[in-house]
Amino acid sequence: MCEANAYIDKDGREELILESVDRVEPQEDGGFLLVDIFGQQKTVKARLKLMNLVNHRIVFGS
Repeated sequence: MCEANAYIDKDGREELILESVDRVEPQEDGGFLLVDIFGQQKTVKARLKLMNLVNHRIVFGS
């Protein structure tokens, strides 16, 4: 499986946004649509800070 967990970095502390993310789609407003393997969706309005797919991590930040 190639899904990853998505986090947002808030003042040096990472908070989980969504687990088992399968798809990351950039949005026209500068945010990202995250979709997990079950179809649950969340939108995050932040910049992409790090993608480490070997460790199954996606980190967003301000």
